Amino acid sequence: MKKLTLLLWLCSVTVLLPAQKEFEAGIIAFYNLENLFDTLNTEGVNDEEYTPDGPNEWNSRKYRDKISKLARVISQIGADEGIPGGPAILGVSEIENRSVLEDLVAHPLLKDANYHIVHYDSPDLRGVDVGLLYQPRYFTVTHSLSAELPLFDEKGERIYTRDQLLVSGLFHGEPMHFIVNHWPSRRGGEKASRPRRIAAAELTRSLADSILEENAHAKIVVLGDLNDDPVNQSVRKILRAGKNKNRLREGELYNCMFPLFRMGVGSLAYRDAWNLFDQIIISQGLLGEDYSTFTFYSARVFNKEFLTQQDGQYRGYPYRTYVGNTWQGGYSDHFPVYIVVIREK
Repeated sequence: MKKLTLLLWLCSVTVLLPAQKEFEAGIIAFYNLENLFDTLNTEGVNDEEYTPDGPNEWNSRKYRDKISKLARVISQIGADEGIPGGPAILGVSEIENRSVLEDLVAHPLLKDANYHIVHYDSPDLRGVDVGLLYQPRYFTVTHSLSAELPLFDEKGERIYTRDQLLVSGLFHGEPMHFIVNHWPSRRGGEKASRPRRIAAAELTRSLADSILEENAHAKIVVLGDLNDDPVNQSVRKILRAGKNKNRLREGELYNCMFPLFRMGVGSLAYRDAWNLFDQIIISQGLLGEDYSTFTFYSARVFNKEFLTQQDGQYRGYPYRTYVGNTWQGGYSDHFPVYIVVIREK
């Protein structure tokens, strides 16, 4: 949260700001950390591939390397906006447990940010969860919960997937709510797996509605890897995330990433096509031209060159940790995404 003048924003503005005004700004981000596992074989969890004896030969050296690379990325998110020090709020997914987050935030590149952690274990069969990192100088947690997503296959058997995380608190003194997601994957095909993401969208929508019922002007930020694009049914129709912030109907949310998606910007690549599965969606309480409270300003995909594969078959793709069982020593198969919110000083 840094005090900025208008001049510092001229290279990245997406909305017009009043001249000769000074603003405070904050970064809210999301990053799929791509299989951030420890090296231990946890009983009851299908994590054997991320152990020293597993097919990935996942060991302490590789683990420390990945922690260092992720810390490098997180520490730079927001720096291009003139806001160094890492995001005030960072939602994460594909983390095995609280311990790996503790190792991450203890890295020298992140230690000064003093990130605190909100995390709950969820029933996902691979043991991966979502979590929220926050800098306590900017955000104070007042309430959190883990919302279970009960899914069943055509035989009526339970499908165990990630819970959704709701964290409420005070963002630099203002009430704000964050819903962190990692919706079910497209394994088995987009169409066949679609009902699972629709169910996930219904759960997210119900969490948002429960907040809006108490305060129609509440500031809500939905962030996560939705495994769908902004135009897919789960996002557009079920979650009711609109594409035009000036034409939203009552109760609709605004998808901050839609303008980027329309320009062909993606956060992950698959079979030579880009998707924007990593999204940040906000309630109407964060929109408008009254900057006396925190208001949405801009959205970005953090796709720096060092985060991309520089050669070979996957040149230009996100530089990932593994391709198959071959260690690449990269960062993640997803780029981080973030928004800037501002308030008049």
